[in-house]
Amino acid sequence: MMNSPDTRLTIRPIPAFKDNYTWAIGNARGDTVLVDPGDAAPVEAFLAKTGRTLRAILITHHHADHTGGINQLCKNRDIPVFGPAGGHIKGVTNSVNDGDVFTLLGAHIKVMAVPGHTLDHLAYLLQEQTMDSDPSAPALFCGDTLFAGGCGRLFEGSPEMMYTSLLRIGALPEQTRIYCAHEYTLSNLGFAAKAEPDNEAIELRRVLESHKREQALPTLPSTIFEELRTNPFLRCHSVCLKEQVSIQMAQELHSDLETFVYLRRWKDQV
Repeated sequence: MMNSPDTRLTIRPIPAFKDNYTWAIGNARGDTVLVDPGDAAPVEAFLAKTGRTLRAILITHHHADHTGGINQLCKNRDIPVFGPAGGHIKGVTNSVNDGDVFTLLGAHIKVMAVPGHTLDHLAYLLQEQTMDSDPSAPALFCGDTLFAGGCGRLFEGSPEMMYTSLLRIGALPEQTRIYCAHEYTLSNLGFAAKAEPDNEAIELRRVLESHKREQALPTLPSTIFEELRTNPFLRCHSVCLKEQVSIQMAQELHSDLETFVYLRRWKDQV
């Protein structure tokens, strides 16, 4: 059954800092939920320009470029802030854990633990996506775990943690839209082309995404389908990729996990 116009959600990027995105999820009434507001100023400008009302905030992990705007945005607003449990993120009022489900703007949101980049990292899955463009597509807000064409650095978690998190995300329905927190796509795809030079889908995607950036458009959201085809960190099973990683890192590889370990190490050196 199609969603009525007043129940559909829109998802808009709010650029922040050099390459961050705060995501604004909104309904037709002007109610808005933010994901990872690292800077309050561009958010306040967006709210003022659009006439929207902030109703809640979702936080994926504790890094300042994702949390820095919480205090200012909540200063004169009584709104819930959902985020990782542990009490280490100032301003979080509603601690959530893996498997929790709650409702905002009429959408059911499922919490997924995806440690690796940080130990506390969460992703938020809108299980009943209602975007105008594709009412059937779920939406995943995954912070710095999965990027378009890449993945986050391992600041706290182990490679095993991160690889498990990526596989968990990669197992979501292929139409799932990926809303990560940084505009790293072209750089990531440049590396992907080196890691898997025989993958024609990567070069095609580089061309398409370059056209978007030339028009100052975001390359996001991506989809699980696109990431499974072009993101080397979700393609550690690829024979071509294994060969390239083995040659570049001078390592004999025996498993997909080992491929991921040395692929991430190679990317860190670029």
